[in-house]
Amino acid sequence: MNIAVYGRQFNDSALPFAQQVFDSLAQHQVGIFVHCRLHEFLTAKTINTNYQLLDENVPLKGHIDVLITLGGDGTMLDIVTLIRDTGIPVIGINFGRLGFLASVNKSDIAAAINAVVNRQFTLEARELIRIDSASSVFGADNFALNDITFHKRDDAAMITMHAYLNDEFLNSYWGDGIIISTSTGSTAYSLSCGGPIIFPKSNALVVTPVSPHNLNVRPIVLPDNSKLSFEVETRSANYLISCDSRTAVIENNMKFDICKADFQLNLIRLNNESYLNTLRNKLLWGLDARNY
Repeated sequence: MNIAVYGRQFNDSALPFAQQVFDSLAQHQVGIFVHCRLHEFLTAKTINTNYQLLDENVPLKGHIDVLITLGGDGTMLDIVTLIRDTGIPVIGINFGRLGFLASVNKSDIAAAINAVVNRQFTLEARELIRIDSASSVFGADNFALNDITFHKRDDAAMITMHAYLNDEFLNSYWGDGIIISTSTGSTAYSLSCGGPIIFPKSNALVVTPVSPHNLNVRPIVLPDNSKLSFEVETRSANYLISCDSRTAVIENNMKFDICKADFQLNLIRLNNESYLNTLRNKLLWGLDARNY
């Protein structure tokens, strides 16, 4: 089995856990490949391990069996443009805070790697969405696992977004922005703006306004086979579009189409994990603050 490891820079406090990841992989005698972005960081921090360098130009499909990320949910979002439509399973070891996607705790590293190497897991296919426009804003990386967001600049006036559902007028939104979220992203930015939690495999999208000027406007849940179109207007010079962790500045009024992408991300779910357990642990459901 060949396992690739990807990560951003992280705090020195996480270095012992990174070392544990590589030590555990070495014990199982698997092929260890480290992405070139992480390699530069590990070299500077003198992590002791033997691995092969995974260059960005090397095709992953047929070469890598599993990809492990070191970091938080943002690191997991990074690898979506790396994995693309290869179907390679992904698991995240959480060096961050909440960790909905990077669900493996630092205390469970050895057990998690043992389960991955012995294929004691299931695959949870997560839907992605993509954005298209006359001028390709994000190029070939025009898809998102969490959400696509339109947002005004910090010092700008509110923006106007005319929304169409399958070419039928839906609503005009005035406010700071709007979030189009997958079920995976329903526990991210959308949730903080009052959107609902959508269970994975619900085949749904949610449109969540950000600080709407019309107080009767609320999030709406739509089938994920819908085509959403947005005509964005602003009195300011520009506005922002975010596609997961990638952001572009748009200088003029444009029309954008958003729909479900034609591939999915295979998220590894260990046999002792479930989505409901993740919700309870991360959102502290079932805990009574009066007891503390």
